[in-house]
Amino acid sequence: MQGGTPDVEGCAVVSEDGLMIASAFPAKFDDGRVAGMTSTLLSLGTRTAQELERGDLEQVFVKGRDGYVIAMNASEGTVLVALTNGRAKLGLIFLDMNRAAEQLKRIL
Repeated sequence: MQGGTPDVEGCAVVSEDGLMIASAFPAKFDDGRVAGMTSTLLSLGTRTAQELERGDLEQVFVKGRDGYVIAMNASEGTVLVALTNGRAKLGLIFLDMNRAAEQLKRIL
């Protein structure tokens, strides 16, 4: 995913229970922490969407001063998370993430 979208700085596939399956995050980030935070983020997003009657969670989006963290369900029990810079064209990122999630559904 990073090769096709230059503004993506890292991506990973994480299990819903917080275990890293595959990671292409920069070395300065601890994979275990990334996996745990991703799992927590998705769990909280799912609960929020359900309790506020927004339907099934599609993605969780965090915007910081220097970029974005985007997490979405990839396949049964897995989450795709991407780290982007602040210049990222979000429409393209979402499209690439959806394509990657479809590929993961076929593989996993």
